[in-house]
Amino acid sequence: MPLTVHHLQWSQSERIPWLCEELEIPYTLTLHQRAPMLSPKAIRDLNPLGQAPVIQDGDLTLAESAACCEYIIHKFGNGRLALPPSHKDYADYLYWFHFSNGTLQPMVLLLFSVARVQREGPATTRYREMFERCLSFMDKRLRENEWLAGEEFTAADIMTVFSLTTMRAFHGFDLTKYEGILGYLKRVSEREGYKKARAKADPEMELMIDGKAPRQFEDKLKAEGKL
Repeated sequence: MPLTVHHLQWSQSERIPWLCEELEIPYTLTLHQRAPMLSPKAIRDLNPLGQAPVIQDGDLTLAESAACCEYIIHKFGNGRLALPPSHKDYADYLYWFHFSNGTLQPMVLLLFSVARVQREGPATTRYREMFERCLSFMDKRLRENEWLAGEEFTAADIMTVFSLTTMRAFHGFDLTKYEGILGYLKRVSEREGYKKARAKADPEMELMIDGKAPRQFEDKLKAEGKL
């Protein structure tokens, strides 16, 4: 019985179809649409918290994208796209694998939560400066390295790209001045695994690899009369 991947469209669960395509492993993809912004009942039935992705492997049901990623790599991918402790870039791989969910995404959410309450003010300014330092830090890394872990494309890249692309449709931010990040996103968009995953998981979604912030998902729903 093949692995089943439940993907909530326009969400961080895009990481898992991409991972499966990069590993070239068989999987069944089940698509779920937001209703209209949050997870539908079908996802909540699989995970009470409404988290996506959700993967099913026999009797196992598992959520959390990082956990799903590690499970698939080691259960189906023979460790490919992860770096072993013996690798010279192992520490960099670990750091950047956890960077997106541990630092980048929380920073985006914090900044835009504060900005919604007070568009301009001391707290908003402080968190905006922190976020820009975060982007500059990543930009420097990607001007000096082809991939986040170093010379090799790894699951650290798969974990991170969502925060720099699709997530901007919910919390828009401009990347125009970050040439390292933009060059990196272009390299990602040229990967066959990425192209195949997008065609299956989110075929109608724009690429979002340019500097200018993309159209907001909320505005899309309003234009379609769904919000």
